[in-house]
Amino acid sequence: MATRSSELNKDTLLWMYEKMVTIRRFEEQARREADAGKLRGMHSSIGQEAVPTGICAHLRDDDYILGTHRSHHHCIAKGLDLSEMMAELLGKSTGTNHGKGGTMHIADIDKGMLGANGVVGSSIPVATGVALSASVRGTDQVSVAFFGDGATSQGVLHESMNLASIWKLPVLFVCENNRYAEATPFEYAVAGGSIANRAPGYDMPGIVVDGQSATDMFEVGREAVARARAGDGPTLIEAQTYRYQGHFGADDPLGYRTQEEEDYYEARDCIEQLKGHILDGEYASETDLNAIDEKCVAAVVEAAKFANDSPFPDDAELTTDVYVSYP
Repeated sequence: MATRSSELNKDTLLWMYEKMVTIRRFEEQARREADAGKLRGMHSSIGQEAVPTGICAHLRDDDYILGTHRSHHHCIAKGLDLSEMMAELLGKSTGTNHGKGGTMHIADIDKGMLGANGVVGSSIPVATGVALSASVRGTDQVSVAFFGDGATSQGVLHESMNLASIWKLPVLFVCENNRYAEATPFEYAVAGGSIANRAPGYDMPGIVVDGQSATDMFEVGREAVARARAGDGPTLIEAQTYRYQGHFGADDPLGYRTQEEEDYYEARDCIEQLKGHILDGEYASETDLNAIDEKCVAAVVEAAKFANDSPFPDDAELTTDVYVSYP
C-alpha cells in the first residue's frame, strides 16, 4: 500500500474523519457487547481517536505498530478488518487471532499490527527490536510503539530510547498521555511535568502535541515518520489526550476525577474539531460527512453481526498455536 498524501488535502482529511468515526462507533458497539456479557475487560479508547489516526496516516502496510491493553483504535487506524476484530473480541474462531487473543491481544501481521498487550510497557522493546530489524535489513520501514503515561517510568522505555538513539533506529515512541494510569493522576506520578522533556537526555526530538487535534497529530506524525524513514533516528511524542470512559468497563472515573474536567475535554472532542475544520475549509459539506457517518455505522453493524453469527473455536483448537512447527 502506498503512503497517503503527506499534505492535509481533502482526501487525507476525509480519510482521517472516516477512521476516527469508525473507531468511535466500533468502541460504542464493543461496549454494548461487553454490557451484554459477551466479552470482559474491555478498555475503551473513546476520546483518543486522533492520536493513532494522525500517525498511521503516514504508515504503509509494511510498517509496524505495537499497542497496549487499550488498542482498538491503533488497530483500526492501521487498517485491520472490523469484522475480524469484533469476532476476536467475542472469542470467535473467525477473529484476527482465532478467538484466542481477545480484546487485549489483537494482532494482524499482514497489516503490520504486531500485537496489543496487557503488560504495561511491554510493546516498547519489541517495537525497538522491529526497528533494529528494519535497519539491519536495509529497508525504509518504520516502527511505532504506542504506550500510555503509566508506562513512561518503566525502565524498558528508557533502555529502548537509549539504544534507539545510539543506533538511529526508525522508531517512534508515542505516549498517549490521557492523564490517568488507571486512577493515578499524571501530575502525581510523573516527575518534571512532561514526558517529552526526557527526550534530550537521549539525543532525540521530544514533541508535545495536542492529541485532541487530528491535524496537529498529522503534522507531528509526518515529520517523525519522515525522520525515521530517512535514517535520522527516533522521536518521542507526547500526545496529550483524554479517555472519556473509565479505565475499563466497570470503573467509575468520577471516583478520581471531576465532572468539570470531563466536560472540559469532551467540549474539545477530536472528531468534532476535525469536522469543524473540514466544514470551515469547505473540503466537504455536512451532507458528505453525514454519508460518511452512516457508512461507519453500517460497517460496525455488519462487523457485530459477523461476530455474533460466527462459531466459537472447536475444543481441539485449545492445543494449537502453542508451539512453532519447523520443517
